[in-house]
Amino acid sequence: MIFVYYILTAAAVVWFSIAASRYIDMIDRTTRLSGAFLGGVLLSAVTSLPELFTSISATVLIDNPSLCIGNILGSNLFNSGMLAVVILFFLCRFSATKLSRSHGYVVGFLLLMYCAVAANMQGWISADIILDNSEFPWLYVNVTSLLLIAFYVMSIRYLAADNVSAAADAPQSDDDNATDLSLRTIVVRFTLASLGIIAASIALTYITDDIAAAYNLGSGLAGALFLGVATSLPEVTSTISLFRMRNFDIAFGNIIGSNVFNFFVLAIADLLYAGCGVYDFSDDKVVNLTLFGIAASVATLVMLRCRAAWAKAVCAALTAACYIAFLAV
Repeated sequence: MIFVYYILTAAAVVWFSIAASRYIDMIDRTTRLSGAFLGGVLLSAVTSLPELFTSISATVLIDNPSLCIGNILGSNLFNSGMLAVVILFFLCRFSATKLSRSHGYVVGFLLLMYCAVAANMQGWISADIILDNSEFPWLYVNVTSLLLIAFYVMSIRYLAADNVSAAADAPQSDDDNATDLSLRTIVVRFTLASLGIIAASIALTYITDDIAAAYNLGSGLAGALFLGVATSLPEVTSTISLFRMRNFDIAFGNIIGSNVFNFFVLAIADLLYAGCGVYDFSDDKVVNLTLFGIAASVATLVMLRCRAAWAKAVCAALTAACYIAFLAV
């Protein structure tokens, strides 16, 4: 019965996320914001709300940091793998499209984020606490979290400054009624959808924790599979829809923007988890997620630098293989 609850709650997360993404799409068609910004900042933030609230719930509410980091790293690797698969299906059109230059910078910052987490894992970045004071545990700050926040802010800066939108020539949605809504109505509906995402995401965290306890699963594995996949479904759904519309710039930005936002979420969860810390590498699955995430990011970065379709296909296949390899080991 617990899996029925999981499926229903995950379906609710997807439904609310798709609804919120639809209102972001209306903004795309009624404003002059760039595709890179809309995909990498606005849409990615919306579709990453499940990761935000499931991660905070995993730490603050149920005191399970391994579930939190497993969720973030698992979601990122799943996002990268699914993006690679979609690129392979639309390889010819994708290869002929010129993406915004900011995407390359963002993937570079994503790789730096992975390296910061890996350095923490190896003990190269001191995990000691800055402003450590036992009387004021809320002063807990981790060096890794500060780096993740800094890299996220820099990536957003590049996206915000990029006014090149590959979506400008993309076909518009067939939903003509959507444009009849006023901006105020769009904002209200977006807010309601976001509240639905929050409620369903918190419930999903509790259900996943119960599954891990009932079936004796490691928190890292449970976070990567049950939380990571479920909370990544909104990104995958919106990305496939945008690829079908040939809106490759926003679609690509949605995935990489979601991944850097997820690391930002990890840092925020660490700050809120006062006196403790979310960088728990006691589960081997979390270690594997970090290593395969680095490999997938490198392959994605190389793919952006390649011009030949076959080279992009090889890099995309390697990225997808990273997620398959994680499941295998």
